[in-house]
Amino acid sequence: MVFSSLLFLFRFLPVVLAIYYIAPKKFRNPVLFASSLFFYAWGEPVYVILILFSSVLDYVCGRLIEYCRTRGYNRRKLACLLLSVTVNLGLLGFFKYAGFFLRILHRLTGMAVLELSVALPIGISFYTFQTMSYTIDVYRDKTPVQKNFIDFGTYVSLFPQLIAGPIVRYRDIATQLRTRMESLEHFSAGITRFILGLGKKVLIANQIGALWKEIAAMNQGKLTVATAWLGVCAFTFQIYFDFSGYSDMALGLGKMFGFDFPENFDYPYISKSITEFWRRWHISLGTWFRDYVYIPLGGNRKGMKRQILNICVVWFLTGLWHGASVNFVLWGVYYGILLILEKILWKPLVEKLPAFFRHLYTMFFVMVGWSIFSWNDMKNWHVYTRAMFGIGDFPIANSQTMYLLSTNMVLLVIAVIGCSPLIKKLSSKVLPNHSVGREIAKMVYLVLIFTACMAFLINDSYNPFLYFRF
Repeated sequence: MVFSSLLFLFRFLPVVLAIYYIAPKKFRNPVLFASSLFFYAWGEPVYVILILFSSVLDYVCGRLIEYCRTRGYNRRKLACLLLSVTVNLGLLGFFKYAGFFLRILHRLTGMAVLELSVALPIGISFYTFQTMSYTIDVYRDKTPVQKNFIDFGTYVSLFPQLIAGPIVRYRDIATQLRTRMESLEHFSAGITRFILGLGKKVLIANQIGALWKEIAAMNQGKLTVATAWLGVCAFTFQIYFDFSGYSDMALGLGKMFGFDFPENFDYPYISKSITEFWRRWHISLGTWFRDYVYIPLGGNRKGMKRQILNICVVWFLTGLWHGASVNFVLWGVYYGILLILEKILWKPLVEKLPAFFRHLYTMFFVMVGWSIFSWNDMKNWHVYTRAMFGIGDFPIANSQTMYLLSTNMVLLVIAVIGCSPLIKKLSSKVLPNHSVGREIAKMVYLVLIFTACMAFLINDSYNPFLYFRF
C-alpha cells in the first residue's frame, strides 16, 4: 500500500500542481478538495463516504453552533457540540476499538461475543481530531465558523497531511484557506522540505527498520543483551525518521500549495528530560491533548492530586489513540507515570545533573518506552525485555551481535547525526545564508537525495509507514 502510494504520489502530484496553478484562485480550493478525495479514494474507495460524512457533520454542527450563539440558545449550542463530539468519537471507536474492547469483554467475563473485524480507515485518528477541534473552537468562539463547505472540505481532506498528520487545527489555517499567497520562494522551500522528508523515510527509516525487523524476528535463543539494545536503538531511529520524514513531506507539500502547517517535530532526541521530549515529539498531538483534554479537566490549577489524575487520563488516552492494543495503552501509562515522577520527585535531582547525563537519562527511558510500543504481542515483549536487562540466560554479546553492529555502524552514525541539528548548524557556519555557494551545494545535495530515494523505492520491497496504522 505505502510503496505503491509513494509511486502514485509522484505521478499524481505534478498533474494536481499543474491544474492547481492553471486554475483561477477562486477554483483552487475545489481543485484541492476534489484531488484530495481522489487521492484518498485511490487507497480506500469505500471510506471516502466516511470522510465526507465527517466533513458534512462538522460543517453543519459548526453552522448550528454559530446560529445558536447569535440567538442565545446556549443549551442548543452545547447540544450541537455534543452531537459532533459523540458522533466523531463513536465512528473512531467503532472502526478502531470495537473489536479490541469486545475481546477484552470476552476475556474478563467469558461471554460469547461477536467477532468484529473492520478495516481501519487510513488517517481516521488524524482527521477525526481535526474536525473535532473545529467544532470545539467554534463553540469556544476561538475561530470563525466556515460558511463555505468546499473550503471546509478542503481543510478536512487536504491530501498532504490527511494520512498521517500532523494534526492541523482549523484555526491554524483558517486565513490561509482563503488568502494564502503562493510564490516561487514558498514553492522552492516546499520542494526542499519534501525531499528531505523523503530522504529521512527512504534512506534512513527503511534501512534501519530492516535491522529492527531482523532482530525482532530472531529466535529467543539467539538474543543477547547487546543485540536486544541494538534492536531497540534501530526501532528508536526508525520511528523517528519514519514519522518526522512523513511530517516533513506533508509540510513540504503544503508549502507547494501555499499552506504553512505547524511543525510536528523539534529534534526530540536531543531532549534532557521526559517533559522536554514530549514538547518536541509529535507536537500537534501533544498540544491537542493539552488544549482539549488536559486544560479542560483542570490542568495544574486544582491541586496536585487533580493534576496527577489529569495526567493519568491524558496519557491513557494518548496511548489508546495510537492503537487498539494493550502495548499502546501500557506505553501511555508508562509515560504518564514517568511524567508524574519527574514533575513531583525527580525534577530537582535531574536538573542538577550535567547535560550529558540528563540526555542519557532521557534517552534510556525513551528507548525502554519504544520497546513497549514496538511489540503487539506481550509475550514476545516480555522475553525481549528480559533479554534487554539480562534477566535469564542471555549472554552480553556474541559474534552475531558484532556482525550486526559492524555492518550497520555507518547507518547508525548517520542516524545519530540526522536526528540532531548538527548538520544545520555546520552548514550555516561553513556557507553563509543566501550565498551562491550555499544554494549550489543545497541543489546538489537535494538532487543526490532524490536520486537515491528513487533508486531505493524502485528496488526495495520494505517501505512501511509506521503511523499509517494509527
